[in-house]
Amino acid sequence: MELLTIGAFARASRLSPKALRLYDQLELLRPARVDPGTGYRYYAVGQLRQARLVAWLRRLGMPLAEIRTVCALDPADAAAEIRAYWARVEAETAVRRDLAAFLVDQLTGESRRDHTTMLELRYSAHSDRGQVRPANQDTVYAGRRLLAVADGFGPAGAPASSAAVEALRFLDEGEEIAAGSVLNLLEDAVQGASEAVHDLAEGGEENGTTLTALLWTGSQLALVHIGDSRAYLLRDGELFRITHDHSVVQSLIDEGRLTLEEASSHPQRALLMKALGGGMAPVPDLRLHEARVGDRYLLCSDGLTGVVPDERIKELLACEGAGQLLIDEANAAGGPDNVSCVVADVVSPTHPPISVG
Repeated sequence: MELLTIGAFARASRLSPKALRLYDQLELLRPARVDPGTGYRYYAVGQLRQARLVAWLRRLGMPLAEIRTVCALDPADAAAEIRAYWARVEAETAVRRDLAAFLVDQLTGESRRDHTTMLELRYSAHSDRGQVRPANQDTVYAGRRLLAVADGFGPAGAPASSAAVEALRFLDEGEEIAAGSVLNLLEDAVQGASEAVHDLAEGGEENGTTLTALLWTGSQLALVHIGDSRAYLLRDGELFRITHDHSVVQSLIDEGRLTLEEASSHPQRALLMKALGGGMAPVPDLRLHEARVGDRYLLCSDGLTGVVPDERIKELLACEGAGQLLIDEANAAGGPDNVSCVVADVVSPTHPPISVG
């Protein structure tokens, strides 16, 4: 076996002798041989690949325990672990990015307040049992400030979804809501919704609901999201999904372990990682969205997205009467689940606000 001195190995791997000694101490890269008299380290040529891998993973910020795990795997499994790690980093970074954007907005919002154009919403809500389910466990709500969709599950799924939405309805009343306090209000309201759903639990049965809602401040929409119901934005002819499913299947997609095509038939596609009730802690996604005249928002349960692809949703969402058209499309595709839609347009002020449907 050909051995290289630590200096020669450092040059070949483009690492410093200091880094190699550190990796030895951390048990990430042990020398092939240590001279018993001098303590001098020697490395095998075959260790060059692992040395570079350790260095790259350290630069990624991967914890030492995970680096040890990756280095012990074959290349295919190691690649899967790295992909999964980076998906988690991106998700955590996205949360911090949204928080940073919110803080910047609040710190600079005072100077813009006098120049903010107050807009209004035109909205409609539709819900349907579908073609298969014996009852509708979805609940929808659309008002001048609050838009919400909840998809219940379990024996008490319908009361759970209704209780979750009812816990938010007070946000649709009273005085205008300041953008600076809207996320705190939503977070508190979701805690109330969680408690209301929890109170419905009986006999150890697992009951719960998703919750996706938008709260209007006059210039911004605050989003709260738990579960796999979704929110979309149609802007300038392009469709943007503004929520991320809290499901087992979505986590596998994020980690690169599942393709979109495989996800559609995965046996765990209905299994949630976050929900209100069901023994899960309600840690919602919260963020603010700047609104523009002409924006169209869609909130929907997975009874729509499970059978109607995004490209078709985009086509129908651009039409008049989009909410009912989307429900008809889901039912035409078999309607295997309850399907609900709330559609809202951002418009220039009219008095009073317009409700359609």
